[in-house]
Amino acid sequence: SQANFEEDSQKQPAVGHWKTLMPSKGSKEEPETGCQDAGGADETQSTEQLNVSRLRSSSVEIREKGSEFLKEELHKAQKELKLKDKECERLSKVREQLEQELEELTASLFEEAHKMVREANTKQAASEKQLREARGKIDMLQAEVTALKTLVITSTPSSPNRELHPQLQSPSKAVFRKGHGRNKSTSSAMVSAASQNVTPEPVSHERKEVDSILFAEFQAWKESPTLDKSCSFLDRIYREDVGPCLDFTKQELSELVRVAVEQNTLTIEPVASQTLPVVKVSAEECGGPKKCALSGLPRTCKHRIMLGDSGNYYYISPSCRARITAVCNFFTYIRYIQQGLVRQDVELMYWEVMRLRREMSLAKLGFYPSEM
Repeated sequence: SQANFEEDSQKQPAVGHWKTLMPSKGSKEEPETGCQDAGGADETQSTEQLNVSRLRSSSVEIREKGSEFLKEELHKAQKELKLKDKECERLSKVREQLEQELEELTASLFEEAHKMVREANTKQAASEKQLREARGKIDMLQAEVTALKTLVITSTPSSPNRELHPQLQSPSKAVFRKGHGRNKSTSSAMVSAASQNVTPEPVSHERKEVDSILFAEFQAWKESPTLDKSCSFLDRIYREDVGPCLDFTKQELSELVRVAVEQNTLTIEPVASQTLPVVKVSAEECGGPKKCALSGLPRTCKHRIMLGDSGNYYYISPSCRARITAVCNFFTYIRYIQQGLVRQDVELMYWEVMRLRREMSLAKLGFYPSEM
């Protein structure tokens, strides 16, 4: 471009200059030199302007491209920052959830530990209570076995020892003993219950035949003996024998007597004769020597009962006493079977149960020994 500019400047004369036709000596070359200097300066100035414009355009283009690049980088950085913020939020939620689950797990573990400790303490207390009760039962059974041995030696069902059974004595010979009674529902049937190892004498003039339904129910009960009256064996006896036998005129007192017999907390004791000095009793006495508390009828009452540790005495007639005694005899025998004290053949035990059921039926009908 500079070469073309020089050629154009050589072809055309510079405007505003006079061309000397006849140059003088000494100044022949000066006009040409001035023109050349003016043309070179213009060319240099235009070149510099062109370069400046190019630089400006290239700098603007660079700025624009740099701005676009920076915008793109900023946009990418903002996207990455948003993603990182979301990730941080998600991680913080996960952390909070884990902390909450850890707190719940710790609380549940502490609660479970406290629950286990409470259950262990409860079981320990129950075990200690059962141990105390078992020891008490053992002591009671040992005392009963000792008493039964004495009764077996000195008394038989055919000829009972009246010294050991004051309830069999006549009213004129009866002696009142404070504290004496048939405690824990024991009765005169202890003789027959304790002497079951001896072969019973066959009953004469009597024929027996086993009822298959009753015997099956007794065998099922004998496999796992219990005092729960929901089983078929005891349910039948409650409906047919125990319930009717303990159904007296005074319904409320009858229910209390039945519960005391079931819980083994009934006490029967003879009443002092009129010839002896009157004994002061702190407990409340219901009925009287001339009125039965269960039937409400005017009867001569030779015995009185106490239910548990209530301290209330109830006078009962001989008939009512026979009915209560018959039920007590039955419960005493089945308790001995449950505790494993009776070691006999199943059929012999079955017939003893039937005999006790017959006693309850007869007592309900009003039949009782004259000694009562």
